[in-house]
Amino acid sequence: MKRSASSVPTFDVMLMPTIQALQIPGGSGTTEEIYEQVAKLLNLPDEVLEIPHGNSTMSEVEYRLGWSRTYLKKYGLLQNSSRGVWSLLSTISLDDLEPKEIVKAVRNAEKSKVVSSDPITETVESIETLEELAWHQQLHKMLLELEPSAFERLVQRLLRESGFIQVQVTGRSGDGGIDGVGIARINGFLSFHVLFQCKRYQGSVSAGQIRDFRGAMQGRTDKGLLITTGTFTRDAIKEATRDGTPPIDLIDGEQLVQRLKELGLGVKITMIESVEIDVGWFAKI
Repeated sequence: MKRSASSVPTFDVMLMPTIQALQIPGGSGTTEEIYEQVAKLLNLPDEVLEIPHGNSTMSEVEYRLGWSRTYLKKYGLLQNSSRGVWSLLSTISLDDLEPKEIVKAVRNAEKSKVVSSDPITETVESIETLEELAWHQQLHKMLLELEPSAFERLVQRLLRESGFIQVQVTGRSGDGGIDGVGIARINGFLSFHVLFQCKRYQGSVSAGQIRDFRGAMQGRTDKGLLITTGTFTRDAIKEATRDGTPPIDLIDGEQLVQRLKELGLGVKITMIESVEIDVGWFAKI
């Protein structure tokens, strides 16, 4: 049975689980790791995790978790690096925290920063959060609108920019779903062949699709890479790293857009100048 967005926990409900998700691996983690831990902590079923946010390929859980991280950051509990790694600023006891108080404190702080004479003024942090969510959705939409061959060429370019060599797109019918092949180089010495598959659609890749891909890899390589604009079910993630089988690395839609951003492929980053008045300086004149 399909579920609606109303079955997804609200961002304030996910505040404490977000902190727990960072405490478990030692105080820091990537966006993807936080997502996986929160899903486990709240025992969210696949049908809830797969609910999209509007018409984008970003899930509703990912969207709301974005706001959870933002509120915790503004409250002074989290910080994030340019590479998307989040970390706790101090040792935190969950018993000392109350979600309602965090939300109230952040919103009150936001109101105090707004210039009352200018009703369209917003805080820089809020604008940045909205822009971050907006560009994710816009890029997801553009990826879905690409022709299959264009998406394959984009993946080819992505792999080349990531250090792969001899990347070729095959994408021919009857090839068991193999879209291309490349050679991954490690520190200029070690190398291994990788077969990759591209899935440009909105939805989740299942464990069965992982098995089909592995079957197509049989006898050709010991390493696979599956890239999708969507997501992977929990069973698919388990199947990709199942003991005794060739491993398959997985790149979902969220990781894909982040990687495109890092490499500057179709994404331009504009630095915004921030000017502040030093009231104390004038007081000393």
